[in-house]
Amino acid sequence: MLGRPGCHLCEEALEVIRRVAGELGVGYEVRDLDESPPAERDEYWERIPVTFVDGAPHDFWRVSEKRLRAALTGS
Repeated sequence: MLGRPGCHLCEEALEVIRRVAGELGVGYEVRDLDESPPAERDEYWERIPVTFVDGAPHDFWRVSEKRLRAALTGS
């Protein structure tokens, strides 16, 4: 997930990610947009949080638990 400290949508997204990843036994990484390269900040600044699955953007702003689970299980 790409987000920022103090972002309420990021906190909500992280709750979903933690729950789904924990249930499925998969790892995840949280990155701070403020520490990203300028091109990445420009691309995602107004769309955080951004979730990625296998390096590809998956969801913006809100994380759908159903969509995330499907993407992680291949179903």
